[in-house]
Amino acid sequence: MISDERFDELMELVVHGFEIAGVAVLVVGALGAFIHAALVARRRGLPAAYETARRSVGRAILLGLELLIVADIVLTITIDATLDSALALGLIVIVRTFLSFSLEVELEGTLPWRRRPQPRDRAAADASTT
Repeated sequence: MISDERFDELMELVVHGFEIAGVAVLVVGALGAFIHAALVARRRGLPAAYETARRSVGRAILLGLELLIVADIVLTITIDATLDSALALGLIVIVRTFLSFSLEVELEGTLPWRRRPQPRDRAAADASTT
């Protein structure tokens, strides 16, 4: 049986792992986006490179935020399970969710419920109804 102290230490390592992964996704994703944009700039020009960089950085931010939210949730439910930490987690999740939603709308150019299904999405939906 694992002791409470050992469990807390293990969960702190898990939290740090998710935090490191979130930051790594942000950094590597942004660097990769800029490298990819530079390659696109050489082939298709600066406007296409700008759009490529913008979309790729936005996606990296979305994924990084998701990992950081996981770290906050694990921290709150396993280590610091108090009402204050739960309220702080709620506020953090609300802010990050709003940011994620805003980025998603910015990247896609439309609200999620106004988005038209892509042809492959329609085919999958048709296959599931038969």
